[in-house]
Amino acid sequence: MAKASTIKIKLNSTAGTGYYYVAKKNSRTMTEKMVVKKYDPVIRKHVEFKEGKIK
Repeated sequence: MAKASTIKIKLNSTAGTGYYYVAKKNSRTMTEKMVVKKYDPVIRKHVEFKEGKIK
């Protein structure tokens, strides 16, 4: 069987609160690490979330 092109990733907050989102990304088209600006409810602000691995 073919390998799946989408993988699950963990988007960690750069504010250091420990809050994270789980997202999917196409590993064939997006080869670089994902960086998204999203809402962090712990500090109640929009901050950058960087990609990390799900354990």
